[in-house]
Amino acid sequence: SIVMALGVVLLAASPAFSAPEPVTAAIPPGQLIRWEGPFAACKQETETWAPLPDGSCLFAVDLLERASELEIRAITDDTDRIARLLVLDYPWPVQRITLKDDRHVHLSEADLARVQRENARIRALWKLNTPRRWHLPLHPPLADLPHGGRFGSRRFINGEPRNPHSGADYPAAEGTPVLAADDGTVVLAEEHFFAGNSIFIDHGDGLISMYFHLSRIDVQPGQSVERGQVIGAVGATGRATGPHLHFGIRWKGRRIDPADFLTPPADLPAIMAAPLLAEPLRGVSAATRAQ
Repeated sequence: SIVMALGVVLLAASPAFSAPEPVTAAIPPGQLIRWEGPFAACKQETETWAPLPDGSCLFAVDLLERASELEIRAITDDTDRIARLLVLDYPWPVQRITLKDDRHVHLSEADLARVQRENARIRALWKLNTPRRWHLPLHPPLADLPHGGRFGSRRFINGEPRNPHSGADYPAAEGTPVLAADDGTVVLAEEHFFAGNSIFIDHGDGLISMYFHLSRIDVQPGQSVERGQVIGAVGATGRATGPHLHFGIRWKGRRIDPADFLTPPADLPAIMAAPLLAEPLRGVSAATRAQ
């Protein structure tokens, strides 16, 4: 992913009277970053979740997050630690697509109403918070995963700007089996206007994997699936120029490059510098800390 090429920039913390500034890392939008542990819990904005099995904390920046500064926290049994993520400017390339069928570019009133209904069903999935059933790296969605991507590309379809590409496209022959990224429950499996035959799987802890443009769907909503199980086949349904798999990931509602979730945790960009206390040790008085 882009962050692999750019690396994570660690900025030196400068002292400020009695307490120095927290460690700071810079990261492009749509990426993951890991904070070396061990920690007891991880917090970003108002959400708190469990660390990875090795005790490190995983954090994510949404693809559409504007250049800004975000605060993240890692919690141990007796301290809260803080770091700042500097979200870089949107770095993604432009992708220009030409479709012969203008129906998927200029929507009729009926098609627009259909898309709105589909989007409402999809948005409800981002709020799911079931027990975690996944581990990294996720299972590749194709047995022979080709080089794929264009995640985050600023798209122009028939010359008109559209939303950035929030998944990774993998070219493959029609009918190629599509595999579940990890254990989970199918929460949506139906034909959509843009995505064609689509499958959404809830893997717990806010992680939803998505598989679009399928030629067939082999599972149904409510069905439990196992890591690596065949759930459908590659196709070109919906708004597609040819057979390929669009593989997408949402984690806690954030659009993240699937390549990061297919990467072993130890290979992800990490905050290595010693983090600083965000809050005092519990049970230690201010007078004692000042001594």
